[in-house]
This record gives sequence, structure tokens and C-alpha cells, in this order.
Amino acid sequence: MTHSSETQLPLSRSEQKRQQVLVAAIDLFCRQGFPHTSMDEVAKLAGVSKQTVYSHYGSKDELFVAAIESKCVGHNLNDDLLSDPTKPESALTQFALQFGEMIVSPEAITVFKACVAQSESHPEVSQLFFDAGPKHIVGLLADYLVTVEALGQYRFGNAHHSAVRLCLMLFGELKLKLELGLAADELVGDRNEYILGCADMFLKAHRA
Repeated sequence: MTHSSETQLPLSRSEQKRQQVLVAAIDLFCRQGFPHTSMDEVAKLAGVSKQTVYSHYGSKDELFVAAIESKCVGHNLNDDLLSDPTKPESALTQFALQFGEMIVSPEAITVFKACVAQSESHPEVSQLFFDAGPKHIVGLLADYLVTVEALGQYRFGNAHHSAVRLCLMLFGELKLKLELGLAADELVGDRNEYILGCADMFLKAHRA
């Protein structure tokens, strides 16, 4: 047992440093934007060496993608959430709640607005964001819908189109107002009701 705990310790330290780097990267990407953030600054804010940053992430592009993906994982938007095709009502409702929360988080709104603002000068940043966030999540959802349809209780047709429809429906008025920098306090209280209504509508529309 002692040997096992000793072998786990370096991994634990490495994971802790990796998390420090991610937290620092998210902070800087949100405050300064991708083009104006350097790996040196990330290392300094994370309290690690530049070599440590590069040992975990080979480039700034890779670090940016990991930062976006970490927000998805932080909101449980991963394979585990959409793993059981026998319980689509529960899985899709939970997905709606988790996705609906993530897309209106301050970090998500800030990074999205930064990508839009820099889309002409740095289109590659928008592509990185799209691939790591929206494209990845829609892909997970579409794959899950295919497995659900195979059981015969629901029909989604084009799974990709259905996944996009659900995600865009979950954006709601709140996300639009936040992206425009408008006050949206009056919408926060009804957010869960709106999200649950979207999930219920989606499920009813595709029931076989």
C-alpha cells in the first residue's frame, strides 16, 4: 500500500500544476484575449516554470483548446453524461441543465465575445474555440441521439441537425443579452424553467 501511495504522489503533483496552468490560462485568455497572452505570463500567474507549461501543453493553441475543454468537463459535459441510451429523458434533461449553465457562465461569454471581436484579425482563434467547444459538444450529443434512436422510442432523423437545434434552443434570451452586454437579471430567475421547457419540448417532438 505504501508503494502505491508513493507512486501516486508525483502524478498528483503534476495534476495540480496542470490545473494551476489551466486556471491561469483561462484567467488571462478572458482578461487579455488569446493574441495578447503569452506562455510566459501563464507560467508566471500559475506559479510554475515555462518549461512546466510546455511539458503539459505543447503550444498556446493546445493550451487554449484545453482551457475551453476544461470548462466543458467542469460542467460535466462529457461522455459520462450521455452514456445511457435507455434513459434519454433523464440524460437529455441533465444535458440541457449543464449546457444551459455553461453557455451563460462569465468565462464562456467573455471568451466568445473576444473571439468575435478578433475574428477578422485572428480567425484561427475562433476556429480553435469552435472546434473545442460547440463542435465537440454537438458531436457528443449527435452521437448520443443516434444510440437513442436505435432503441426505437425516439426518431431524430439527422442527428447532427437535431443536436444543433437543441443547443441553439437552449441559448435563450439570456445568452443573447449577456453577449450584447445588456442587463439580464430579470431572466436569471426563470432560466431553469426555460431550460427544462426546452428539453421537454425537444423530447416530445421526437418521440416515435
